[in-house]
This record gives sequence, structure tokens and C-alpha cells, in this order.
Amino acid sequence: QVRLVESGGGLVQAGGSLRLSCAASGRSFGSYGMGWFRQAPGKEREFVATISSRGDSTIYTDSVKGRFTISRDNAKSTVDLQMNSLKPEDTAVYYCAASSFNSGIKSQYGYEYWGQGTQVTVSS
Repeated sequence: QVRLVESGGGLVQAGGSLRLSCAASGRSFGSYGMGWFRQAPGKEREFVATISSRGDSTIYTDSVKGRFTISRDNAKSTVDLQMNSLKPEDTAVYYCAASSFNSGIKSQYGYEYWGQGTQVTVSS
């Protein structure tokens, strides 16, 4: 069992930055691929980024490439999402998730554990 708690969301102006953090508790955090997803009002939840269990491989959705960076610290059982050059269309609830696919995976159906989400609002 893995429990995930996100933090770091908030309100920011377009062009600004936020850093989301996800703290995991439970066993074997270092064996899980980790991902960030987001869900905007009236839209389906979508993939944002994933990182492999050892942190040596990352994948991003096209709309955030060059602006967002996913990283993890297995010693601290945390995974972060640094978000720069934020746009109003980045506004959403952001979720952290853990997957038994240790290489990381884009599909939300490959994730067994989810956090409660943190709101990110980008004003224009």
C-alpha cells in the first residue's frame, strides 16, 4: 500500500512558476514508476509527466515539454513537478500517482495509487 499526498498548488500569474511535491508513505517507493496527471473543469484527467523508479527516464506530454520538469528523491520518498512559464490552460487539479510499471507509464490505468490532488490556477 502506498499513500500519496500532494502539496504546492496555488494561484499564480501567467508566466510564473510553481513547484508541486508529492510525499509517499508505505513500502518500496523506489520500486514504483511515478506520474503526474491533471484534470481541468469539464475535462477528462490527462497525463502530464512520468518518471521511472530510478529516475533515469522521463516522459512528458507535448504541451508541457520544455516548461515542466519531473524529478524524484527515493531517499525522501518524494516526487516533484517543477512548472515554469505557466499558462492559463495549465489550470487544473494536479494528481500524483504510483505505478507498478517501474519504467513509468502514460496511461492512467497503469497506476494503482493516487493522491487527493492539489489545485493549480493560472491567471491571465
